[in-house]
Amino acid sequence: MNLNAIKAIYFFEMARTRRTLMQSIASPVLSTSLYFIVFGSAIGSRIQEVNGVSYGSFIVPGLVMLSLLTESISNASFGIYFPKFTGTIYEILSAPVSSMEAVIGFVGAAATKSLILGSIMLATASMFVEIKIAHPFLMVFFLILTCVSFSLFGFIIGIWADNFEKLQVIPMLVITPLVFLGGSFYSANMLPPFWQTVTLFNPILYLVSGFRWSFYEIGDVSLEISLTMISLFLISCLCVVAWMFKTGYHIKK
Repeated sequence: MNLNAIKAIYFFEMARTRRTLMQSIASPVLSTSLYFIVFGSAIGSRIQEVNGVSYGSFIVPGLVMLSLLTESISNASFGIYFPKFTGTIYEILSAPVSSMEAVIGFVGAAATKSLILGSIMLATASMFVEIKIAHPFLMVFFLILTCVSFSLFGFIIGIWADNFEKLQVIPMLVITPLVFLGGSFYSANMLPPFWQTVTLFNPILYLVSGFRWSFYEIGDVSLEISLTMISLFLISCLCVVAWMFKTGYHIKK
């Protein structure tokens, strides 16, 4: 494995984050703070507790997941799309760099950015509400698994997209609504039976539920099911990325 190639791609992408610090870090943190002010004050004054947890603390895992998913996808998709847009992708393809090394470099950098952002957001949330993390190692594991999985998903979007509009379609019109409807700000058990069943078809529900369980040991589905679903999603993304590089889909054409 060419570690120098991985390091070159990884540190180049991390340097891009430093150049766009306001967009990469400050903007998501500000948005999260506004969510706490609006939801914590407006709704929290009417909903005191959810499953024995104060509403402000209850929504922390959902807010973190909301930002992690969108930022992981955004970082990874832009990271691979710009080399395609500028033509520098051919330098990578002609260099002694395997597809696996390129994926590790791009996805690793995007996942690292999201992990840093998630840590900052948790620190920011602790300024507004009291946070209890019952299983810190499981929480970190969920963070890493989520960041890597959705960075891979963002990488797929970046290869698939052939214009800037397509980069925003799935994150804005698919991912964000699914997060809002996936129990980020409420428990699925609060819904009528029919909508509880419908919510089970939302893949984001399993992410939010498992992540919330690591905090408060409460969730809408069991921890085992949550881990199984995110693992299946990760494997699916790996298979799609492997197929894209093997066929040259939107890379060599």
